[in-house]
Amino acid sequence: MKTHFNIEKIELDNARKAQILKKIPLMADKKVLVVGDVGLDEYIIGAVKRISPEAPVPVMDVESEEKRLGLSANVAQNITALGAQVGILSVVGNDFGADLLKPLFKEAKIPWDLMQVDDSRPTTRKSRVMAGPHHIVRIDYELKKYLSEMVSARVFKAYTECLSQYDGVILQDYAKGIFDEGLIQKMIDEANRVKVPVFVDPHRTQPLSFYRGASLFKPNYDESLVLAGFNFEDLRENPNKVYEIGKTLQNKLNTKDIVITRGKEGMTIFSGERITEVPTFAKRVFDVTGAGDTVIATIALSQVAGFSLNESCLLANVAAGNVVSKVGCVPCDLKEMIEFISH
Repeated sequence: MKTHFNIEKIELDNARKAQILKKIPLMADKKVLVVGDVGLDEYIIGAVKRISPEAPVPVMDVESEEKRLGLSANVAQNITALGAQVGILSVVGNDFGADLLKPLFKEAKIPWDLMQVDDSRPTTRKSRVMAGPHHIVRIDYELKKYLSEMVSARVFKAYTECLSQYDGVILQDYAKGIFDEGLIQKMIDEANRVKVPVFVDPHRTQPLSFYRGASLFKPNYDESLVLAGFNFEDLRENPNKVYEIGKTLQNKLNTKDIVITRGKEGMTIFSGERITEVPTFAKRVFDVTGAGDTVIATIALSQVAGFSLNESCLLANVAAGNVVSKVGCVPCDLKEMIEFISH
């Protein structure tokens, strides 16, 4: 027996443009806390012109190097790029990687004061060696392991002490080890207790039970499929299965609002009994890296600023369309976003 769904499709029409542009200045007064794994993205760029005489490997002459904020730090810099204030709570090592991150935090106007140091872990760092646009190798410094009880307790103590200062919380899970079920559930419970909304961006390798009780849950298309217990064959046979997936997530998580991002298909919003399709606004797609970070940052910030969920998702898709038109992990440009909506 097939289930019938009533689907609404919305567009960025003139009325919604006017409402969104009117509300954008309200975001500047808000403050969002980001909790999750942070990392450093390094790009070593050059040209390969010969093979090494020492071994059959290419020799690259380095032409430039770039260092960028990655993982949850990219979520945080999207918040500041949109004109609001941000705090970030995470764990770094006592190492060179942390030393490289600090000046990037300062440049992006992200405070370092909530960062916790764990001597037993390296700071997550990904170094990409690239010959022009081509990756030669990526070197990862990371430890995928849950925090010790002592460090986890420190993280939660810092969280409870600062939570009341923020209008909303983003729990950004990259499955590097900060979030185990006990810690993430305590964080959600504490936020619900003090009435601070929680926006979760999950990871498909973590159990769905980690995320129960959040205010809003934002998986991408593949994550929603895995977390809801479906498989890719289900979708090949019936593309409308995505609506069953969203409803399944709502029921299992006890969460009213689910937003599934679907790449070129835009987004699908599940809010109570309503299902809404939101179009994508990407005109050119050069690099999708970090687009999910931009989406969760924009949705969370606009929601605490008083946008409707439909307006938040329209704005988030405009922001995502902005970042995928650029190379690498970069935040959304507020001026470019306003210009796009205006014209």
